[in-house]
Amino acid sequence: MYLGIDLGTSGVKIILLTEDGQVKASQSAPLSVSRPHELWSEQDPESWWQATDTAMLALAKEHPLADVKAAGLSGQMHGATLLDKQNQILRPAILWNDGRSHAECHSLQNACPEVQSITGNLVMPGFTAPKLLWVKQNEPDIFAQIHKVLLPKDYLRFRMTGDYATDVSDASGTLWLDMEQRNWSERTLQATGLALEHMPTVFEGSDITGALHKAIAERWNMPVVPVVAGGGDNAAGAIGMGIIKEQQTMLSLGTSGVIFSVSDGFTANPEAALHSFGHAIPNTWHTMSVILSAASCLDWVTKLTQFPSVEAALTAVESNQKSNSQVLFLPYLSGERTPHNDANAKGVFWGMTHETTPVDLVSAVLEGVSFALLDGLDAVRSAQKVSDSIDVIGGGAKSQYWLQLLADVCNVPMAYREGGEIGPSLGAARLAALSVHGNAVSFDTALDDICGKPNLVKMYQPNPQKTALYLDKKERFQSLYQRVKGF
Repeated sequence: MYLGIDLGTSGVKIILLTEDGQVKASQSAPLSVSRPHELWSEQDPESWWQATDTAMLALAKEHPLADVKAAGLSGQMHGATLLDKQNQILRPAILWNDGRSHAECHSLQNACPEVQSITGNLVMPGFTAPKLLWVKQNEPDIFAQIHKVLLPKDYLRFRMTGDYATDVSDASGTLWLDMEQRNWSERTLQATGLALEHMPTVFEGSDITGALHKAIAERWNMPVVPVVAGGGDNAAGAIGMGIIKEQQTMLSLGTSGVIFSVSDGFTANPEAALHSFGHAIPNTWHTMSVILSAASCLDWVTKLTQFPSVEAALTAVESNQKSNSQVLFLPYLSGERTPHNDANAKGVFWGMTHETTPVDLVSAVLEGVSFALLDGLDAVRSAQKVSDSIDVIGGGAKSQYWLQLLADVCNVPMAYREGGEIGPSLGAARLAALSVHGNAVSFDTALDDICGKPNLVKMYQPNPQKTALYLDKKERFQSLYQRVKGF
């Protein structure tokens, strides 16, 4: 058995993977986000640990864990978790979708003009480095006490093992990683007032970084097992879906929306606001587009329109497909990354009349998120080739209606596979399995055996007539952002 622990934005998900690759059991625990000011997004790292402990205790009660051989970690990227010399949390973690550090992005670019050539990425508020500059400028007493800067999943690792460690894929999202060398850049760290001593050690995703504390193992009723480096949520989700070879492509429809495609070596295209990151497997890289609000837009509009649940809202839209509403929605509720790199972008409904219904608003949100994902797909295509069909993961992928809409809007077949709703935790468990089997046979053989594509549940083929109808709407969607930008 192998454990896969995924620290998401909305909750912790944990799965138990059998030796033959089947999910034997799973548990989850919810999390909430604090937004004390405009553009802010924070969580208390202690809540991550409490949620993980709750889910692990529930899992141990559901299924014996005596046969667990290793554990892997996955988690939301970019979060700044700050510890002092006593390993106490200095302030709430600043999350991936926090947009407060826009000014600090310019400061970092000026302090380190070569930052893009080192990291392969534009300087954006979502990355970790500008967040630390914000702390330095606005909370100098806290900055002076920083002993370690950890990414979210790596704080869980510290609580589980006592080790300061991370992996290449997660470290790629900090703007402190030399992307070609797959290790920390002293130059970009210096530009934010930090040094190597403040950072965890960087490992490849299937490398063992430490072992579970004996006391924690006893509490969870399991052996003292090795813990592997794991991966950022998108890279781990790709591992879970078998996205491990050049051009293989995945769409993640979670709180955020991601197009993830494995590249032929390190490929950078920051001008398109693309991310160029290391994958969670050695000597592998990927390009990635990110929209900051995807399924979270659907949650928001469900509450706005007072549908009793997301499922009810989706059912209502599916029952009214002939309405052909002309309402447009810009899904920039938390600003935007790809392709705009605009932390101040705002969500917009346009085209409403007296006849506009709640169903029209939900439908516009689904279409708007889909158009934004198409913008991201086009950005990835500007840098490299992508696969002929796209595998979809994430909570939003449970909606068959939305998957068909994505196929129609993007004019690309969308594949939903077993485990699509638990991709990152599945990938974390697979990386744990690789740590055990990668030494017994060649790593490439173990990778192919353990990290193949899961069974196909359904392929959603684009409908040419609907694709043609969406073409005009997509052009109006893109024009709307340019017209309202800066208001």
